[in-house]
Amino acid sequence: MKTLLSLLVIIAALIAASPVQARNDVLTFPLADVMTSDKAKEALFDVPLYFAGEEHPAVTSSMGEITTSRKTNAFGKSDREACEWVLLSALKVLQDNAQKKGYDAVINIKSNYQHNEFASATEFQCGAGFLMAGVALKGEPVKFAQ
Repeated sequence: MKTLLSLLVIIAALIAASPVQARNDVLTFPLADVMTSDKAKEALFDVPLYFAGEEHPAVTSSMGEITTSRKTNAFGKSDREACEWVLLSALKVLQDNAQKKGYDAVINIKSNYQHNEFASATEFQCGAGFLMAGVALKGEPVKFAQ
């Protein structure tokens, strides 16, 4: 009996000590819904954004490619809600950088979650876990021809 109890205690301890598998799903969502939302109108600056493949005016100068990676609390939110919110946060960083340095827009924006580039004019990628969601972006602040 003592042996059985000791064995059960050891098994319980091993189970409790085993590493917990954290969720880190890479999800793809449409851009149109979030970019036309009231949240986007409130959160973003007045700096035009052009995703990879979108046409834009002629470029006269470029700052070169810049990156940003943002995370947000996803607890109690759907993956989509958390991902859309953190996308707006990342886009705002790109816009702020362009605006502070005197550039007109950010072009060629691509998802870059965990350094895996995803270029789309209609979708973005987001990493979603149990407690956090994250978006990483690349973009190019530019000046347009007048």
